[in-house]
Amino acid sequence: MEPRVIASKKDFSLKGFFLQWEWLLVLIIIAVFIMNMNLSEYFLDYNNLRDATMGFLDKAFIVLPMVFIILMGDIDISVGSIVALSSVIMADLYNHGVPMELAVLICLAVGALCGWVNGMLIVRFKELSSVIVTLATMIIYRGIAYILLEDQASGSFPSWFKFLGWDYIGGIPFILIAFAAAVIIFAYLLHKTTFGRKVYAIGNNPTAALYSGVPVDRIKVIVFTLAGLMAAVTALFLTSRMGSTRPNIATGYELEVIAMVVLGGISTAGGKGRMIGAILAVFLIGFLRYGLGLVNVSAQSLLIILGLLLIVAVAIPQLKMRVGASRKAT
Repeated sequence: MEPRVIASKKDFSLKGFFLQWEWLLVLIIIAVFIMNMNLSEYFLDYNNLRDATMGFLDKAFIVLPMVFIILMGDIDISVGSIVALSSVIMADLYNHGVPMELAVLICLAVGALCGWVNGMLIVRFKELSSVIVTLATMIIYRGIAYILLEDQASGSFPSWFKFLGWDYIGGIPFILIAFAAAVIIFAYLLHKTTFGRKVYAIGNNPTAALYSGVPVDRIKVIVFTLAGLMAAVTALFLTSRMGSTRPNIATGYELEVIAMVVLGGISTAGGKGRMIGAILAVFLIGFLRYGLGLVNVSAQSLLIILGLLLIVAVAIPQLKMRVGASRKAT
């Protein structure tokens, strides 16, 4: 009797490969480029496109850990406030005589601490959703930033600090190089390590993951701490680009970051999605904003377009599930 061969992987389907959500994002990006080319002759200028990344990649650092958070079925709406608090503390320390290098390290530590507090509150008070917890900390962190600076600006940073937001290495913006390095690290962590598989397991069924030996609470604390740390990294690049800071910086960042993640195909129910989709969404929204800005399209109009894209991102998977269910029924 010949042994039965059991396939460990699904057969490759060319149709299924090109029907993945990421390919739709690629098509939308191409459509955005074509639209922007018709709106402005300056859109495809290499220097303009290269420099445009400096305007939207600062918040993209938060997208990377937010993918992990939403994959777990959670959410973090305090990241914008963590950006503000980290930046304000860094500026305040520097203006009180602390060396800028040390102030930068403290900025990163403050962001990581804020994220750790979020994670600890979420795992300690399981009856509260992550939305409620991070809504509370969003208000607290922003409030502390206002206490420190009130409604004033703080700046006068050393000249070398401008390198983060404005300078190049080999003709490529430093922020783009730093973001590419961060993408490699987070994508590898998510898709090639046991830690990433545990994140997916938590998102699919946290109870089953717990009884399977997955340290759910510890992983959540780590992920939220990473989110705080990357919010502090965003604070460094944003503050460098602006040349100063205020308590109200990064207002609304949390909504843009979540929009990028959801548009990238990460399921808000948890457990489904890939890092590449979120990265494509970052550049889609970034270049859409840049192209429309060249022809002075209002920010309100951009919000409408972004909202429509999000509706599409949420609706298409639901339609696919309904079509699949109807086919099985017949």
